[in-house]
Amino acid sequence: MITLLPSTRSRFEPFEAGVSPKQDIRPLLQSLLVMAWMVEARDPYTGGHLWRVSQYSRLLVEALGLSKYEVARITLGGFLHDLGKIGVSDLILNKPGRLNDEECQAIQCHPETGARILVGHPLGSLVKSAILHHHERPDGAGYPFGLDEGNLPIDARIVSICDAFDAMTSARPYRRNMSLEDALKGIKLNLHTQFDGNFGHIFIDLGRSGRLNTILGHTDQGIPIQNCLTCGPTIVVTRNQKSGESIYCPNCHAEAVLEKTKKEIALRPTGRVGSAKPIQPKADLDLIGEFVATSAAALAVG
Repeated sequence: MITLLPSTRSRFEPFEAGVSPKQDIRPLLQSLLVMAWMVEARDPYTGGHLWRVSQYSRLLVEALGLSKYEVARITLGGFLHDLGKIGVSDLILNKPGRLNDEECQAIQCHPETGARILVGHPLGSLVKSAILHHHERPDGAGYPFGLDEGNLPIDARIVSICDAFDAMTSARPYRRNMSLEDALKGIKLNLHTQFDGNFGHIFIDLGRSGRLNTILGHTDQGIPIQNCLTCGPTIVVTRNQKSGESIYCPNCHAEAVLEKTKKEIALRPTGRVGSAKPIQPKADLDLIGEFVATSAAALAVG
């Protein structure tokens, strides 16, 4: 049996939070998503993480049978959950080894930093729980507040599983990525402690049914993760980039030429290194625009 905490939000809360029912919320949504995208771009190994977490969250919410409004709201929270990492030093975010105690304390501040960024934002209440509580745990051993199972919002319980799963199945400079099955086993071993038991079982079923396969190992729908052949980090290929375009590693700035067909995407190194201007990160406005259009429609209906 699935137990859901009652939602504390009115279905029309975005309008109660300072947005007129007739106001177009798409510019507000886009501003948040672009900000989150640029925060992610600071870490050369996490390209596509926000998209994947949002899509895993969407599948899990849909499997729970929640409304289209809740699907849109929690999917948005999955994309924005790491917004507070804007306040974490690059030296910590990009450290190749294990963090020391002081560095762990610094990175554990990011949920509260993210919540503070949204103070006063007209749409902040929609995603605050996902941002503030996605590192809480049912056993009370999470952060920042040590909430236990009875006090964890739906958003947090969903995004926590999806965030951890993507971390386990993504490569880092100090470890290889887990296989799908090993990551699902890791979730199963930690049900009712790190992860919500009911939601965790449903997520495992989604994984074993193949429903996660088009998201796992991708940075967008139909675009597999590409890695720098020189130093290893993720290189994000966007849907609007065309074959023959130059793409640069976010870490070593090595240049590669995109080879894109209907059946395959590949990068061919040129041996050159990009200069300052072309290596600047750019938000994928096509992906974000599609996300905004879908979310705005569902959130407006309530």
